[in-house]
Amino acid sequence: MSNLLTVDDALARILASAEPSTSKTVSLSDAYGRVLSQDLVAKRTQPPFSASAMDGYAVRASDISNAPSRLKLIGESAAGHGYRGKVSKGETIRIFTGAPVPEGADTIAIQENVSADDDGAFVVIQQSEPEGRFVRPAGLDFREGDIGLQSNTRIGSAEVSLAASMNYAEVPVRQKPRVAIISSGDELVSPGGELDQDQIVSSNSFGVLGIVESAGGNPIDLGIARDTLVALDDKILQAQDCDVVITLGGASVGDHDLVQQALKNAGVQLNFWSLAMKPGKPVMFGTLKRAGRTQIYLGLPGNPVSSLVCAIVFVAPLIRKMLGLATDLDLQQAVLACDMPASGPRQEYMRASADKQNGQLNVSPFANQDSSILSNLVKADCLVIRPANATAAAKGERCEILML
Repeated sequence: MSNLLTVDDALARILASAEPSTSKTVSLSDAYGRVLSQDLVAKRTQPPFSASAMDGYAVRASDISNAPSRLKLIGESAAGHGYRGKVSKGETIRIFTGAPVPEGADTIAIQENVSADDDGAFVVIQQSEPEGRFVRPAGLDFREGDIGLQSNTRIGSAEVSLAASMNYAEVPVRQKPRVAIISSGDELVSPGGELDQDQIVSSNSFGVLGIVESAGGNPIDLGIARDTLVALDDKILQAQDCDVVITLGGASVGDHDLVQQALKNAGVQLNFWSLAMKPGKPVMFGTLKRAGRTQIYLGLPGNPVSSLVCAIVFVAPLIRKMLGLATDLDLQQAVLACDMPASGPRQEYMRASADKQNGQLNVSPFANQDSSILSNLVKADCLVIRPANATAAAKGERCEILML
Protein backbone atom coordinates (compact mmCIF):
# COMPACT_ATOMS: atom_id res chain seq x y z
CA MET A 1 0.00 0.00 0.00
CA SER A 2 2.89 2.37 0.72
CA ASN A 3 3.91 2.27 -2.97
CA LEU A 4 0.58 3.72 -4.13
CA LEU A 5 0.68 7.08 -5.85
CA THR A 6 -0.34 10.05 -3.68
CA VAL A 7 -3.29 12.27 -4.54
CA ASP A 8 -1.04 15.29 -5.08
CA ASP A 9 1.24 13.39 -7.45
CA ALA A 10 -1.73 11.98 -9.34
CA LEU A 11 -3.29 15.41 -9.79
CA ALA A 12 0.02 16.86 -10.96
CA ARG A 13 0.33 14.17 -13.63
CA ILE A 14 -3.22 14.70 -14.84
CA LEU A 15 -2.84 18.47 -15.04
CA ALA A 16 0.49 18.18 -16.85
CA SER A 17 -1.28 16.35 -19.68
CA ALA A 18 -3.88 19.10 -20.21
CA GLU A 19 -3.75 21.12 -23.41
CA PRO A 20 -5.41 24.55 -23.72
CA SER A 21 -8.80 24.55 -25.38
CA THR A 22 -9.01 26.22 -28.75
CA SER A 23 -10.80 29.53 -29.23
CA LYS A 24 -14.14 30.39 -30.80
CA THR A 25 -16.36 33.47 -31.04
CA VAL A 26 -19.79 33.48 -29.42
CA SER A 27 -22.52 36.06 -29.21
CA LEU A 28 -22.66 38.06 -26.00
CA SER A 29 -25.97 36.42 -25.11
CA ASP A 30 -24.19 33.03 -25.11
CA ALA A 31 -21.07 34.21 -23.26
CA TYR A 32 -22.23 33.83 -19.65
CA GLY A 33 -20.10 31.23 -17.85
CA ARG A 34 -17.56 31.02 -20.68
CA VAL A 35 -13.85 31.85 -20.40
CA LEU A 36 -12.24 34.61 -22.47
CA SER A 37 -9.47 33.43 -24.78
CA GLN A 38 -7.94 36.91 -25.23
CA ASP A 39 -8.04 40.36 -23.67
CA LEU A 40 -11.04 42.58 -24.38
CA VAL A 41 -9.99 46.13 -25.20
CA ALA A 42 -12.61 48.85 -24.84
CA LYS A 43 -13.94 50.06 -28.18
CA ARG A 44 -15.34 53.25 -26.68
CA THR A 45 -15.08 55.57 -23.66
CA GLN A 46 -17.61 55.23 -20.84
CA PRO A 47 -19.25 57.54 -20.14
CA PRO A 48 -18.50 59.12 -23.53
CA PHE A 49 -19.31 62.57 -22.11
CA SER A 50 -19.52 64.25 -18.73
CA ALA A 51 -22.82 63.09 -17.30
CA SER A 52 -25.04 64.03 -14.41
CA ALA A 53 -25.13 61.65 -11.46
CA MET A 54 -28.34 63.18 -10.09
CA ASP A 55 -31.59 64.81 -11.10
CA GLY A 56 -31.24 68.57 -10.69
CA TYR A 57 -29.83 71.61 -12.48
CA ALA A 58 -26.57 72.00 -14.39
CA VAL A 59 -24.82 75.17 -13.26
CA ARG A 60 -21.48 76.95 -13.11
CA ALA A 61 -20.03 76.52 -9.61
CA SER A 62 -18.92 80.14 -9.65
CA ASP A 63 -22.57 81.25 -10.13
CA ILE A 64 -23.75 79.59 -6.91
CA SER A 65 -20.74 80.25 -4.67
CA ASN A 66 -22.75 82.85 -2.76
CA ALA A 67 -26.06 80.96 -2.68
CA PRO A 68 -28.91 81.51 -2.67
CA SER A 69 -28.46 82.35 -6.37
CA ARG A 70 -31.12 83.23 -8.94
CA LEU A 71 -30.40 81.73 -12.40
CA LYS A 72 -32.23 81.87 -15.70
CA LEU A 73 -33.63 78.49 -16.85
CA ILE A 74 -32.76 78.09 -20.55
CA GLY A 75 -33.37 74.43 -21.37
CA GLU A 76 -33.30 70.77 -20.43
CA SER A 77 -30.95 67.77 -20.81
CA ALA A 78 -32.26 64.22 -20.53
CA ALA A 79 -30.63 60.83 -21.15
CA GLY A 80 -30.51 60.36 -24.91
CA HIS A 81 -31.63 63.96 -25.50
CA GLY A 82 -28.85 66.31 -24.48
CA TYR A 83 -28.97 70.08 -24.49
CA ARG A 84 -26.96 71.34 -27.47
CA GLY A 85 -26.42 74.91 -26.33
CA LYS A 86 -23.99 76.47 -23.87
CA VAL A 87 -24.61 77.48 -20.27
CA SER A 88 -23.29 81.00 -19.75
CA LYS A 89 -22.97 83.16 -16.64
CA GLY A 90 -26.23 83.43 -14.72
CA GLU A 91 -27.86 80.51 -16.62
CA THR A 92 -28.86 76.92 -15.84
CA ILE A 93 -30.65 73.96 -17.42
CA ARG A 94 -32.83 71.25 -15.96
CA ILE A 95 -30.88 67.96 -16.07
CA PHE A 96 -31.65 64.33 -15.33
CA THR A 97 -29.51 61.40 -14.19
CA GLY A 98 -27.28 60.10 -16.98
CA ALA A 99 -27.82 63.11 -19.23
CA PRO A 100 -24.89 64.99 -20.79
CA VAL A 101 -23.64 68.01 -18.87
CA PRO A 102 -23.71 70.86 -21.43
CA GLU A 103 -20.80 73.06 -22.35
CA GLY A 104 -20.18 75.78 -19.77
CA ALA A 105 -21.73 73.91 -16.83
CA ASP A 106 -19.44 72.15 -14.37
CA THR A 107 -21.64 71.27 -11.39
CA ILE A 108 -25.04 69.79 -10.56
CA ALA A 109 -27.35 71.36 -7.98
CA ILE A 110 -29.70 68.62 -6.84
CA GLN A 111 -33.39 69.33 -7.27
CA GLU A 112 -34.05 69.18 -3.51
CA ASN A 113 -31.99 72.38 -3.12
CA VAL A 114 -33.69 74.30 -5.94
CA SER A 115 -36.98 76.26 -6.09
CA ALA A 116 -38.78 77.82 -9.05
CA ASP A 117 -39.12 81.56 -9.44
CA ASP A 118 -41.00 83.93 -11.77
CA ASP A 119 -43.37 81.26 -13.16
CA GLY A 120 -40.49 78.90 -13.84
CA ALA A 121 -38.43 81.25 -16.00
CA PHE A 122 -35.85 81.41 -13.22
CA VAL A 123 -34.79 79.07 -10.43
CA VAL A 124 -33.19 79.78 -7.07
CA ILE A 125 -30.28 77.57 -6.04
CA GLN A 126 -30.40 77.41 -2.26
CA GLN A 127 -27.00 75.81 -1.59
CA SER A 128 -23.52 76.28 -3.02
CA GLU A 129 -21.64 73.27 -4.42
CA PRO A 130 -17.98 72.76 -5.32
CA GLU A 131 -17.01 72.49 -8.96
CA GLY A 132 -17.58 68.96 -10.30
CA ARG A 133 -20.22 68.05 -7.69
CA PHE A 134 -22.46 65.19 -8.95
CA VAL A 135 -20.73 65.18 -12.36
CA ARG A 136 -19.39 61.92 -13.78
CA PRO A 137 -16.47 62.90 -16.01
CA ALA A 138 -16.00 61.29 -19.42
CA GLY A 139 -14.03 58.06 -19.04
CA LEU A 140 -14.88 57.61 -15.37
CA ASP A 141 -15.49 53.88 -15.96
CA PHE A 142 -13.04 53.21 -18.80
CA ARG A 143 -11.50 54.79 -21.87
CA GLU A 144 -11.18 53.54 -25.42
CA GLY A 145 -8.13 51.29 -25.63
CA ASP A 146 -8.21 50.21 -21.97
CA ILE A 147 -8.03 46.47 -21.27
CA GLY A 148 -11.41 45.97 -19.65
CA LEU A 149 -11.33 42.18 -19.27
CA GLN A 150 -8.24 40.00 -19.32
CA SER A 151 -7.79 36.70 -21.08
CA ASN A 152 -8.74 33.62 -19.01
CA THR A 153 -11.45 35.55 -17.16
CA ARG A 154 -14.61 33.55 -16.52
CA ILE A 155 -17.56 35.63 -17.65
CA GLY A 156 -20.15 36.31 -14.97
CA SER A 157 -22.99 38.81 -14.88
CA ALA A 158 -20.72 41.80 -14.23
CA GLU A 159 -18.24 40.74 -16.90
CA VAL A 160 -20.86 40.24 -19.59
CA SER A 161 -22.34 43.65 -18.77
CA LEU A 162 -18.90 45.27 -19.00
CA ALA A 163 -18.25 43.60 -22.37
CA ALA A 164 -21.55 44.98 -23.66
CA SER A 165 -20.70 48.43 -22.32
CA MET A 166 -17.38 48.26 -24.18
CA ASN A 167 -19.47 47.70 -27.35
CA TYR A 168 -18.86 43.98 -27.93
CA ALA A 169 -21.69 42.06 -29.59
CA GLU A 170 -19.59 38.89 -29.57
CA VAL A 171 -16.50 37.77 -27.68
CA PRO A 172 -13.66 35.24 -28.11
CA VAL A 173 -13.90 32.36 -25.64
CA ARG A 174 -12.30 29.02 -24.96
CA GLN A 175 -14.06 26.03 -26.43
CA LYS A 176 -15.73 24.03 -23.69
CA PRO A 177 -13.78 20.77 -23.32
CA ARG A 178 -15.94 17.91 -24.59
CA VAL A 179 -16.11 15.33 -21.81
CA ALA A 180 -17.53 11.90 -22.57
CA ILE A 181 -18.99 9.98 -19.62
CA ILE A 182 -19.30 6.19 -19.87
CA SER A 183 -20.95 4.17 -17.13
CA SER A 184 -20.16 0.45 -17.04
CA GLY A 185 -21.75 -2.54 -15.38
CA ASP A 186 -24.37 -5.24 -15.97
CA GLU A 187 -26.01 -4.21 -12.71
CA LEU A 188 -26.90 -0.71 -13.92
CA VAL A 189 -30.28 0.48 -15.20
CA SER A 190 -31.10 4.04 -16.25
CA PRO A 191 -33.38 5.98 -13.89
CA GLY A 192 -37.03 5.19 -14.54
CA GLY A 193 -36.26 1.79 -16.04
CA GLU A 194 -37.37 -1.67 -14.94
CA LEU A 195 -34.95 -3.26 -12.50
CA ASP A 196 -34.30 -6.96 -11.95
CA GLN A 197 -33.65 -8.08 -8.40
CA ASP A 198 -29.85 -7.91 -8.91
CA GLN A 199 -29.77 -4.47 -10.49
CA ILE A 200 -29.44 -0.88 -9.25
CA VAL A 201 -30.19 2.54 -10.70
CA SER A 202 -27.28 4.22 -12.48
CA SER A 203 -26.66 7.51 -10.66
CA ASN A 204 -22.95 8.36 -10.84
CA SER A 205 -23.02 9.79 -14.34
CA PHE A 206 -25.53 12.48 -13.38
CA GLY A 207 -23.39 13.77 -10.53
CA VAL A 208 -20.19 13.71 -12.59
CA LEU A 209 -22.05 15.46 -15.41
CA GLY A 210 -22.94 18.27 -13.02
CA ILE A 211 -19.35 18.62 -11.82
CA VAL A 212 -18.10 18.76 -15.42
CA GLU A 213 -20.66 21.39 -16.37
CA SER A 214 -20.04 23.57 -13.32
CA ALA A 215 -16.29 23.49 -14.05
CA GLY A 216 -16.96 24.80 -17.56
CA GLY A 217 -16.93 21.61 -19.60
CA ASN A 218 -19.42 20.20 -22.09
CA PRO A 219 -20.51 16.80 -20.68
CA ILE A 220 -21.67 14.10 -23.11
CA ASP A 221 -23.36 11.13 -21.46
CA LEU A 222 -22.73 8.05 -23.62
CA GLY A 223 -24.87 5.84 -21.42
CA ILE A 224 -24.18 2.41 -19.96
CA ALA A 225 -21.73 -0.16 -21.33
CA ARG A 226 -22.33 -3.77 -20.37
CA ASP A 227 -19.52 -5.85 -18.87
CA THR A 228 -18.03 -6.98 -22.16
CA LEU A 229 -15.01 -5.74 -24.04
CA VAL A 230 -17.14 -5.36 -27.17
CA ALA A 231 -19.55 -3.00 -25.40
CA LEU A 232 -16.74 -0.97 -23.83
CA ASP A 233 -14.80 -0.80 -27.11
CA ASP A 234 -17.91 0.58 -28.81
CA LYS A 235 -18.44 3.30 -26.19
CA ILE A 236 -14.78 4.33 -26.32
CA LEU A 237 -15.04 4.56 -30.11
CA GLN A 238 -18.07 6.84 -29.73
CA ALA A 239 -15.91 9.15 -27.60
CA GLN A 240 -13.12 9.57 -30.14
CA ASP A 241 -13.97 13.23 -30.83
CA CYS A 242 -13.99 14.19 -27.14
CA ASP A 243 -11.16 15.87 -25.24
CA VAL A 244 -11.65 13.88 -22.05
CA VAL A 245 -13.18 10.44 -21.57
CA ILE A 246 -14.42 9.44 -18.11
CA THR A 247 -15.36 5.88 -17.34
CA LEU A 248 -17.37 5.07 -14.22
CA GLY A 249 -16.94 1.65 -12.63
CA GLY A 250 -15.00 -1.38 -13.79
CA ALA A 251 -11.71 0.23 -12.74
CA SER A 252 -10.76 -2.34 -10.10
CA VAL A 253 -9.16 -5.77 -10.60
CA GLY A 254 -12.13 -8.16 -10.47
CA ASP A 255 -13.06 -10.60 -13.22
CA HIS A 256 -15.78 -8.24 -14.44
CA ASP A 257 -13.62 -5.09 -14.27
CA LEU A 258 -12.72 -4.74 -17.93
CA VAL A 259 -12.15 -1.01 -18.35
CA GLN A 260 -8.36 -1.17 -18.11
CA GLN A 261 -8.18 -3.78 -20.86
CA ALA A 262 -10.62 -1.83 -23.02
CA LEU A 263 -8.49 1.30 -22.68
CA LYS A 264 -5.38 -0.64 -23.64
CA ASN A 265 -7.26 -2.05 -26.64
CA ALA A 266 -7.96 1.53 -27.75
CA GLY A 267 -4.26 2.38 -27.55
CA VAL A 268 -4.43 4.40 -24.34
CA GLN A 269 -1.10 4.73 -22.57
CA LEU A 270 -1.93 4.20 -18.90
CA ASN A 271 0.01 6.37 -16.46
CA PHE A 272 -1.41 5.00 -13.20
CA TRP A 273 -4.34 2.89 -12.05
CA SER A 274 -4.30 2.95 -8.26
CA LEU A 275 -4.03 5.70 -5.64
CA ALA A 276 -3.44 6.12 -1.92
CA MET A 277 -6.86 7.74 -1.62
CA LYS A 278 -10.01 6.91 0.32
CA PRO A 279 -12.55 6.85 -1.16
CA GLY A 280 -11.12 6.43 -4.62
CA LYS A 281 -8.29 3.90 -4.70
CA PRO A 282 -9.13 2.40 -8.15
CA VAL A 283 -8.54 5.53 -10.27
CA MET A 284 -6.98 5.21 -13.72
CA PHE A 285 -5.35 7.87 -15.85
CA GLY A 286 -4.00 7.60 -19.35
CA THR A 287 -3.57 9.49 -22.59
CA LEU A 288 -3.98 8.79 -26.28
CA LYS A 289 -2.51 10.78 -29.12
CA ARG A 290 -5.29 11.21 -31.64
CA ALA A 291 -5.36 13.52 -34.69
CA GLY A 292 -2.58 15.74 -33.40
CA ARG A 293 -4.00 16.22 -29.93
CA THR A 294 -3.85 14.47 -26.57
CA GLN A 295 -7.05 12.77 -25.45
CA ILE A 296 -7.23 12.25 -21.67
CA TYR A 297 -8.80 9.18 -20.08
CA LEU A 298 -9.87 8.97 -16.45
CA GLY A 299 -11.30 5.81 -14.96
CA LEU A 300 -13.24 6.57 -11.78
CA PRO A 301 -14.56 4.08 -9.21
CA GLY A 302 -18.08 2.71 -9.38
CA ASN A 303 -19.08 3.51 -5.81
CA PRO A 304 -21.21 6.69 -5.94
CA VAL A 305 -19.36 8.76 -3.35
CA SER A 306 -15.98 7.62 -4.67
CA SER A 307 -16.79 8.71 -8.21
CA LEU A 308 -18.04 12.14 -7.12
CA VAL A 309 -15.16 12.83 -4.74
CA CYS A 310 -12.68 11.84 -7.46
CA ALA A 311 -14.50 14.07 -9.95
CA ILE A 312 -14.22 17.01 -7.53
CA VAL A 313 -10.52 16.37 -6.85
CA PHE A 314 -9.35 15.44 -10.38
CA VAL A 315 -11.92 16.17 -13.10
CA ALA A 316 -12.90 19.73 -12.14
CA PRO A 317 -9.29 20.98 -11.88
CA LEU A 318 -8.47 19.29 -15.20
CA ILE A 319 -11.26 21.12 -17.01
CA ARG A 320 -10.30 24.42 -15.38
CA LYS A 321 -6.69 23.90 -16.51
CA MET A 322 -7.85 23.35 -20.10
CA LEU A 323 -9.84 26.60 -19.90
CA GLY A 324 -6.91 28.59 -18.53
CA LEU A 325 -8.45 28.93 -15.06
CA ALA A 326 -6.89 28.40 -11.63
CA THR A 327 -6.86 24.74 -10.62
CA ASP A 328 -6.61 25.19 -6.86
CA LEU A 329 -9.13 23.31 -4.77
CA ASP A 330 -11.13 25.27 -2.17
CA LEU A 331 -9.06 24.16 0.82
CA GLN A 332 -9.59 25.83 4.19
CA GLN A 333 -8.53 25.40 7.80
CA ALA A 334 -11.06 24.27 10.41
CA VAL A 335 -11.27 22.79 13.91
CA LEU A 336 -12.40 19.27 14.69
CA ALA A 337 -15.58 19.14 16.74
CA CYS A 338 -14.87 15.55 17.84
CA ASP A 339 -11.99 13.15 18.39
CA MET A 340 -10.61 11.33 15.36
CA PRO A 341 -8.82 7.97 15.34
CA ALA A 342 -5.53 7.42 13.52
CA SER A 343 -5.96 7.13 9.76
CA GLY A 344 -4.87 4.31 7.48
CA PRO A 345 -2.32 4.23 4.65
CA ARG A 346 -4.52 6.24 2.25
CA GLN A 347 -5.38 9.94 2.35
CA GLU A 348 -9.01 10.18 3.44
CA TYR A 349 -11.75 12.56 2.30
CA MET A 350 -14.40 12.35 5.01
CA ARG A 351 -17.87 13.79 4.57
CA ALA A 352 -18.59 16.27 7.34
CA SER A 353 -20.91 19.01 8.52
CA ALA A 354 -19.51 22.47 9.23
CA ASP A 355 -20.66 25.00 11.78
CA LYS A 356 -19.21 28.49 12.11
CA GLN A 357 -19.20 29.94 15.62
CA ASN A 358 -17.39 33.09 16.74
CA GLY A 359 -15.53 33.20 13.45
CA GLN A 360 -14.29 29.62 13.84
CA LEU A 361 -15.28 26.80 11.49
CA ASN A 362 -16.00 23.60 13.43
CA VAL A 363 -16.37 20.34 11.49
CA SER A 364 -17.90 17.03 12.47
CA PRO A 365 -17.18 14.03 10.20
CA PHE A 366 -20.13 11.68 9.85
CA ALA A 367 -19.88 8.38 11.67
CA ASN A 368 -20.60 6.27 8.58
CA GLN A 369 -18.18 6.97 5.73
CA ASP A 370 -19.19 4.04 3.51
CA SER A 371 -18.53 5.07 -0.10
CA SER A 372 -21.96 3.89 -1.26
CA ILE A 373 -23.93 6.34 0.94
CA LEU A 374 -24.88 9.31 -1.22
CA SER A 375 -27.28 10.79 1.32
CA ASN A 376 -24.33 11.69 3.56
CA LEU A 377 -22.67 13.54 0.68
CA VAL A 378 -25.84 15.57 0.19
CA LYS A 379 -25.79 16.54 3.87
CA ALA A 380 -22.08 17.35 3.87
CA ASP A 381 -20.73 20.92 3.77
CA CYS A 382 -17.14 19.80 3.31
CA LEU A 383 -14.69 16.93 3.17
CA VAL A 384 -12.24 16.62 6.06
CA ILE A 385 -8.85 15.65 4.63
CA ARG A 386 -6.93 13.19 6.79
CA PRO A 387 -3.38 12.56 5.55
CA ALA A 388 -2.21 8.99 5.13
CA ASN A 389 -0.99 7.42 8.37
CA ALA A 390 -2.08 10.44 10.43
CA THR A 391 -1.98 9.99 14.19
CA ALA A 392 -5.15 10.25 16.28
CA ALA A 393 -6.49 13.80 16.58
CA ALA A 394 -8.36 15.28 19.52
CA LYS A 395 -11.38 17.54 19.51
CA GLY A 396 -10.23 21.12 19.05
CA GLU A 397 -7.26 20.29 16.84
CA ARG A 398 -6.96 21.99 13.48
CA CYS A 399 -7.60 20.16 10.24
CA GLU A 400 -7.74 20.83 6.52
CA ILE A 401 -11.06 20.68 4.71
CA LEU A 402 -12.23 20.80 1.11
CA MET A 403 -15.37 22.93 0.85
CA LEU A 404 -18.19 21.53 -1.26
